[in-house]
Amino acid sequence: MNTHDNLTQLIEHSCKTYADFPAYTSVGRTFTFSQVEQQSRYLAQWFQQQSGLVAGDRIAIQLPNIVDYPIVTYAAFRAGLIVVNTNPLYTAREMLHQFNDAEVKAIVILDALSEKLATIINDTSIKTVIVAAALAEPALQENQFSLNELIRQGERLAPLDAHQASRDDIAVLQYTGGTTGVAKAAMLSHGNILANAEQMNERFDNILTPGQETGICPLPLYHIYAFTVNMVSLFAMGQFNVLIPNPRDLDALVKQIEPFDINYFSGINTLFIGLCMHPRFKALNFSNLKMTVTGGAALTHAAADAWMSTTGCTITEGYGLSETSPVVTLNDFQNEEIGSIGRPLSNTTVEIWDENDEPVADGESGEIVVKGPQVMMGYWQRQDETGKCMKRGFFKTGDVGLKLPSGNYKIVDRLKDMIIVSGFNVYPNEVENILCQHPAICEAAVIGAKNEKTGERVCAYITLKEQVDEQQVSDYCRENLSAYKVPKSIIFMEQLPKSTVGKILRRELRQQ
Repeated sequence: MNTHDNLTQLIEHSCKTYADFPAYTSVGRTFTFSQVEQQSRYLAQWFQQQSGLVAGDRIAIQLPNIVDYPIVTYAAFRAGLIVVNTNPLYTAREMLHQFNDAEVKAIVILDALSEKLATIINDTSIKTVIVAAALAEPALQENQFSLNELIRQGERLAPLDAHQASRDDIAVLQYTGGTTGVAKAAMLSHGNILANAEQMNERFDNILTPGQETGICPLPLYHIYAFTVNMVSLFAMGQFNVLIPNPRDLDALVKQIEPFDINYFSGINTLFIGLCMHPRFKALNFSNLKMTVTGGAALTHAAADAWMSTTGCTITEGYGLSETSPVVTLNDFQNEEIGSIGRPLSNTTVEIWDENDEPVADGESGEIVVKGPQVMMGYWQRQDETGKCMKRGFFKTGDVGLKLPSGNYKIVDRLKDMIIVSGFNVYPNEVENILCQHPAICEAAVIGAKNEKTGERVCAYITLKEQVDEQQVSDYCRENLSAYKVPKSIIFMEQLPKSTVGKILRRELRQQ
């Protein structure tokens, strides 16, 4: 992969190199690389010449995985705008916070979300509302623009003067999940995202052939993982991304996969489990599936085994955060160490620190800290928060981990999720992994609850594949876990609360 000065150069180079190859498809619409270049150029011309926006202004994108997402993103970069990725499932309150915090001037939004936006727009700095629809032309309200119409208008304007950002210019404001309070934005520069794409493609080069592969992208593009890996890394390699708008609808997801001979797949633990239980998915041809990657939540042995049994492909787990653009470590393809997050990408230093911010001995657990070109510039307008998480050039992740004898790293847990029972540390991931190895258990989430005698007690929330009772689960845990780690409370649920990327939300269970 060529090294570029900014994302505009990467986009234009990839579109020229792979012009006639398919780039994206979703909901029956397929665009080649040359069509992506043309559509994004026309829109960028409108941004530059007609929108009133100037380089450095923030534009929110609030869309599901449809082909408009990459076109708008690339147009924004080519016009010098800063992208603010926005979850389509946000409430009006969450939208208001994010748009005001980022001082958003324009938004590209799905037509179905327009009414929600209308309830808050007068309290924001948004002046330009551009509406997209998955299938037909959107129904517009007053003072709204149709995305397709603006692209048509842009075609008639003067040629684009593509913005040439420096590697230190902000490209994206990526909001964290807000699990520890009000969501804040990681400032990711052109250089941060380019560096991470280059690092990832060094690994992908060993397994993917440029311009030849078809992959499934069920993770949302507003999430930094799919944003960087699918829209930048794989796009730079000329790969074909099949975008899945709603991965929770497994029947629709399988139907969307069926026409394609797939070579790579990205997902998350809960999605792998669900698909491996789906009869039509199990009937698909996986003979050319060569790469499956996961991140965002711990990969369980149960999910890895089920996926291997169903598809014949291993799952390669990586690790990253919004603040690291996102990928920090990745297992070696086809030589994975299940239960580990792999080894650092090139030019990335990972250390394990104690509570005094000093490195611990190999094999001891502590906080994972990261230094590398993919680490964010800091939090947007929050120098105090930036100061708390940056030390000696390292980003303090808030995750507990350790270095394994193999040289790979292992996540033990989030610092804030750790449960302390009678002075002993209990890491929910460990207990969840054991629970999920029980043949009757589908998914598990473990949290701590206050207990007068022990300080905290372990509580397990589980969903089932087949009937089992509380005592059987408890007995199984006692066979596999130290007594203080065994759940004292076992709650059966129809389904566990999850984020839009399928990550189990322990915080919601704590609030029950």
